[in-house]
Amino acid sequence: MTGNEIRQKYLEFMEKNGHAVVPSSALVPDNDPTTLFTGSGMQPMVPYLLGETHPKGTRIADSQKCFRAEDIDEVGDTSHTTFFEMLGNWSLGDYFKAEQIAWIASFYLDEVGLDPEKFYITAFIGDESENLPKDTEAVELWQGIMAERGVSNGVGSMGSADDAAKRGMQDGERIFYYDAKENWWSRAGVPANMPVGEIGGGDSEMFYDFGTEHDPKYGEHCHPACDCGRFMEVGNSVFMEYLKTETGFEPLPAQNVDFGGGLERIAAAAIDSPDMFKVDLLWTVIEQIQELSGKKYEENTEAFRVITDHIRGAVFMIGDGVLPSNTEQGYFVRRLLRRAVRFADILGIPEGEFKNLAESVISSYEGHYVNLGEKRDEIKSAIAGEEEQFRKTLEKGVKEFDKLAAAGAITGHQAFVLFTTYGFPYELTEELAAEKSITIDKAAFDAEMEKHQNTSRAGAEQKFKGGLADSSDAVVQYHTATHLLLAGLRKFLGDHIHQAGSNITGERLRFDFTHTEKVERDLLDQIEVWVNEQITNGGEVTIETMAKDDAENDPTVEGSFWDRYPDEVKVYTMKLSDGTVVSRELCGGPHVENLTELTPTFKIKKEESSSAGVRRIKAVLN
Repeated sequence: MTGNEIRQKYLEFMEKNGHAVVPSSALVPDNDPTTLFTGSGMQPMVPYLLGETHPKGTRIADSQKCFRAEDIDEVGDTSHTTFFEMLGNWSLGDYFKAEQIAWIASFYLDEVGLDPEKFYITAFIGDESENLPKDTEAVELWQGIMAERGVSNGVGSMGSADDAAKRGMQDGERIFYYDAKENWWSRAGVPANMPVGEIGGGDSEMFYDFGTEHDPKYGEHCHPACDCGRFMEVGNSVFMEYLKTETGFEPLPAQNVDFGGGLERIAAAAIDSPDMFKVDLLWTVIEQIQELSGKKYEENTEAFRVITDHIRGAVFMIGDGVLPSNTEQGYFVRRLLRRAVRFADILGIPEGEFKNLAESVISSYEGHYVNLGEKRDEIKSAIAGEEEQFRKTLEKGVKEFDKLAAAGAITGHQAFVLFTTYGFPYELTEELAAEKSITIDKAAFDAEMEKHQNTSRAGAEQKFKGGLADSSDAVVQYHTATHLLLAGLRKFLGDHIHQAGSNITGERLRFDFTHTEKVERDLLDQIEVWVNEQITNGGEVTIETMAKDDAENDPTVEGSFWDRYPDEVKVYTMKLSDGTVVSRELCGGPHVENLTELTPTFKIKKEESSSAGVRRIKAVLN
């Protein structure tokens, strides 16, 4: 089965079983400053798992686009990719373990046709210190399913992954209990780390056995959770059934199911290959690279995998409106493309042909992600422009390298400056140094890079700490205030004003809007006064669920990023006590119930340019 066939079959299977199929959210989360990218299938579903009502009901399914920037440097082996798709289904207080396990087993073993002899299961062993029981129900359900299919269904208790490596799998065992580090999910990790008010639960993971030889560096014995590559996790059903309280864990009144299965991993299992790059969705790119370079994949696997993954990730991000830049999400698009160009040069892909690799990605995916086809020319143009700019940067870097090399050696600091200032990959510095028979202090370079990465990571954590993900009172107030700010901007500047982005924490709001000119202080003061008047007057904030088409065609509804929303949307209306509507806007986040709940004084601290045609306001509630 092809990747597209598996995706389509999954969505049809879930729809047949009562699920509303919703489109993928964008790779850049809307109204979530805690993260740069959508990095998991469940990320857009967090508000609904925490109790918010989903406009499509209690059974939801999708295929979610995901991007994990932290995996960029890991790409090159058989299983790491930055972009991936996660098939997902959710029960929001509807069905639970019996239905989920039966359905998901049927999908993998019947619809996809995976060999049950190569199919292994794990479950939560319990946590005595937190008074959390062993998940015998999930295990018994799986035992029955495997028995029906005529394969072994023995159960083994592994405990930790280290314990499992010592114990190994015994004859007839197919289902294994593991501890919370392997088979428990909550946003805070294991049960002991969960704060009061957090929800979580044990999970049941599914693994496919490729039968490859065990690598003893990962432990004496192999087992499903081993990292040697023999087993690949192909799906995970999380059973969110517990709430952390002051006195311990209590059952949730409404139990939720959160399932995620990596599309590429399922497709790899379907063709019985531990090399995910042989899945058709990726192999089409590899075939084009072979054609353009005249090289063979098997002889240059790292370069082929890096180019394939990076061009796919860049195509999807540009398709979602993220262009190469030096900041935030755009930085990662730039990094993907520049690293891919470097490996394209190593393979000998002719200059100017690199942008055409986008075609193999677009043609594979545009049947499901129609925006890629619609933005074909824009995507290729952005890639070509970045390649051209990178080559100019490389030219400057070579000149700087030659100056440094004249001294007979390159220090670690100098190699680091070449990388950070001139965009010069270390591998290129190393290659040119070898040609001149000079040395580089690699250890010093690594130390500089580690320091740089730690600083960047700490800065990102500080910049994006808090935000809508925690639903705190302060964040909800600031989020509501952004609606009033937008209404004020449109009132005083005109209806051409639309939201272009936001970043909201518990300390301040940052709001980007479409406008070409600086907003003078006297106008900002008038907007401030108007916003504070609405807060003082007070007014009800109500929610209405509408068909997206109806909302988009309603002139009274203001909205941006329409393509990120499902077929049914939420429209929030802020209405004063005299009936005056001050804001009516498409949104998916939390709000106060009355404007009087906002901290009284709204103050615009700064107005500045964000990018071409976009201005930015920073404001506080005192």
